[in-house]
Amino acid sequence: MMIESEAVAHADAEEENYFISMTDMMVGVLFIFIIMLMSFALNFQKQADRQEDKITVAEEVGRKLDALEQRVSQRLAEIREAASTRTQLLHDLRDALSREGLDVKIDEANGVLRLSEDAILFPINSADLLGRARENVDKVARVLARILPIYSPCPVTAVEACPSRSRSFVETAFIEGHTDSTGIDANNWDLSTKRAVNTFRELIGAAPELRKILNRRGSEILSVSGYASTRGIDTERTAFAYSRNRRIDLRFVMEIENEVGLREIQDLVGGMKAEIAQLSRPSAARAPR
Repeated sequence: MMIESEAVAHADAEEENYFISMTDMMVGVLFIFIIMLMSFALNFQKQADRQEDKITVAEEVGRKLDALEQRVSQRLAEIREAASTRTQLLHDLRDALSREGLDVKIDEANGVLRLSEDAILFPINSADLLGRARENVDKVARVLARILPIYSPCPVTAVEACPSRSRSFVETAFIEGHTDSTGIDANNWDLSTKRAVNTFRELIGAAPELRKILNRRGSEILSVSGYASTRGIDTERTAFAYSRNRRIDLRFVMEIENEVGLREIQDLVGGMKAEIAQLSRPSAARAPR
């Protein structure tokens, strides 16, 4: 029997959310802004050399911090909404596929719909979709074509014709190919990518309208990636474990209106920096008492 070329699996890799999404980046930037504003508050008090200035500065800082807190709360609420929307998408897909007779698993934390060995089982050292596996991918295609437009801002080719209906929606749906942990690592990257590409081709062959579903930038939502055995879900060295790891995952990445929110916060910080510059002017420049 041929041994499939598969890379060594990492047991804890699946626990990591290995996509650094725009929402994750935004949370980090928000906290940086908060730290900056606290520093601004200290600078304000240092620059104010009169008691009246200190009172005015304290009041202004309080107002600015209240405004920033509202902005941050709004951004975080939108991030939570995006996570909730993705969870609902996963449940909708799982329920619809269950009605089609497919047993799939979902990973809410990482936004993954896992097409288990019961749905798609690749032969050893092969990227071919054969028999029942091909039929099941066709079922997945029809379900995606029906449900994805509900969670997408642009389910038609003309992005101008489909303004966003909410602040959270699908940015990308990755078709991820995986291998088991036997064989030569170098061959597994190509093998896992071929599995993803073949699945993509079968999906759009069964449901061509999938290519018309666009994200907010007007790009196609469906994408492909291969991970060899670096995202193994079963670390046992058995035939059953290997079959589980030779799989396809669908990973959904959400997008929200980060740019607008960050620009608002940036403007607020810019205004406070201007006030600092004003207070930093020499005392002699102020009107005499």
